[in-house]
This record gives sequence, C-alpha cells and structure tokens, in this order.
Amino acid sequence: MLTRTSDPIHRSAIAATVTVVLWASAFVVIRDLGPAFSPGSMAFLRLLFGVVALTVVLVVARRRPASRARTGPRWPRGRALRLVIAYGVAWFGAYSVVLNWAEQHLDAGTAALLVNLAPIIVAVYAGFFLGEGFSRTLVIGIVISFSGVVLITVGGDGAHADWLGLALGVVTAVLYAAGVLLQKVALRAVDAVTATWLGAVAGLVATLPFAPTAMRELAAADPGQVGAIIYLGVGPTAIAFTTWAYALARTDAGRLAATTLAVPAIVILMSWWFLGELPPAIRIVGGVLCLAGVAIGRGLVRFRPRTSDDEVQAPARTG
Repeated sequence: MLTRTSDPIHRSAIAATVTVVLWASAFVVIRDLGPAFSPGSMAFLRLLFGVVALTVVLVVARRRPASRARTGPRWPRGRALRLVIAYGVAWFGAYSVVLNWAEQHLDAGTAALLVNLAPIIVAVYAGFFLGEGFSRTLVIGIVISFSGVVLITVGGDGAHADWLGLALGVVTAVLYAAGVLLQKVALRAVDAVTATWLGAVAGLVATLPFAPTAMRELAAADPGQVGAIIYLGVGPTAIAFTTWAYALARTDAGRLAATTLAVPAIVILMSWWFLGELPPAIRIVGGVLCLAGVAIGRGLVRFRPRTSDDEVQAPARTG
C-alpha cells in the first residue's frame, strides 16, 4: 500500500497510479507518432503544450492560501536556479529528444525496459561520487541488471529494433539518471511544482532550434496526430509530473519508486494492443532481469535475514 494513515481515501495511491499509466502511455504514443514528427520537433511540441498546462497548475497551486502559508513562493536563485535549468535541459530537453529518436529504431516496450535502468545508474553514481558506497545488495542488483542488458542487446536486429536504437535507449537512461540526480539536489531549495515548471521551460528553450521544423510538421499532421502531441504535453508531462509530486509528498520514496517498475509491463501490453508490436522473448527476459536488479539494488526487495542455524554454518561478517 502506498498511502499513509493521514491519507484515508488513498489519494496518493490514485495519484501514483495515474502517473504510472500516463508515463507508460507516452512510450506508445511516441512510437506511433514517429513517422509524422522528427525527434526534436516532437520534443519541442510536447514541451510547448506541457508548459502551457503546467503554467495553469502553477498558478492554481500558488493561489492556494494553505500552500502559500506552508512553503511560500520558493523561486530558486543562484546555484538552485542553475541546478533547475540543468535538470530541465537534461531531463525535459535532451532526454525527450533522444527517447523520441530511440523509438524510431526501437519498439516501445524495449525502450521502456532500457530507460528503467536509470535507478541503477543513479545508485552507481552515488556510490562513486556521493560517498554512498556499494552495499552487497546494490552490487547484486548491478550484476543482475547488467545481465539483463546483455540479453536485451544480444536480441540483435529485428522488425522493431536495431543497434542504434539500443544504444540510444542506454543514452536515454543515462540522461534520465542525470536529470533525477540534478532534480534531487535542486528540490532542497525549490518546491516540486515550481521546479517542474521551470524545468519544462528550460527544456522548451533548449529545443527551440527545432521550432521551425516542428511548425511545418504540425501543419502537415492530421487531427489525430495533433491531438496525440497535445496529449503528450498535457497528460504524461503536465498531469503525470504533478500527480507524481503529489504522491511523493505523501508517500515513502522507496515505496513510490517501486510503482515505476510497472511501467515497462504496461508499455508492452499497450504496445501489443495498440501497435501490434512486442519485444522478442529474449528481450522480455532481459528486461525482467533489469527490473529485478533495480528492485534489489534499490532495496525494494529484501533478502531473508540469517537465522541462528545459518550463522552456525556460515558466520556473518561484521562491519
């Protein structure tokens, strides 16, 4: 259960579920829109509509008296502002462009499986550079996840994937991890809604060079494709990030993080249902290993503690 006792009607669980479903649907919509929009154009248009929707969310949030009394208008300055801009460029901007590009060479399910390596990448970075070290469970998780990546890679070329797409999928996971790390530091000085809005604006500015092409492609798109690109901005961007922030404020971060492991499974089902695409069985197995490694490495799966009998046969190390 995701909720706390102070959330009797389980609103945080509902918010987390909305986030997971919307984020999963984004992979499928991006894959479907690939023939109509180039990667940079799709990112620009998604962020354009996303910023419009997030502006409404920001205005509503800042007009709430209770919200103002509790947090105040925490506009970032100095280092905090630079961190928010960096996280916005990395996550909203570069991540979106590379993910769109990857999904022109990958089915949506494989892309989602690769992107969900990000938590392991974050853990490795924290172990090397933030002094968090490497626990036994983290090392086990890294090994399992790496084994999964190997299986996904040896799946080879196919009707819905090639080597460029696989490489771009890994780059996407790295950018996702970089965005999460930058956001984590930035959120010490700015509230989640403001950080999300400013991050989206930074990403939009970073993708401005694609604006002329985006306008031409938007004019040539049919109404269904226009509606889909608006949906990407309003649903998986504005609404999903807002519901995620709502749930994160009311839920243990570890438990909430576990819900995102459901995204690839939902993507695979949606992709099969709407696009008729499925990753090869070997890639699905590899993806399961990746997700299992993430769950173990991030402490979402606990090993059974040693019993007294175990200790007699194999004494535990101390320290």
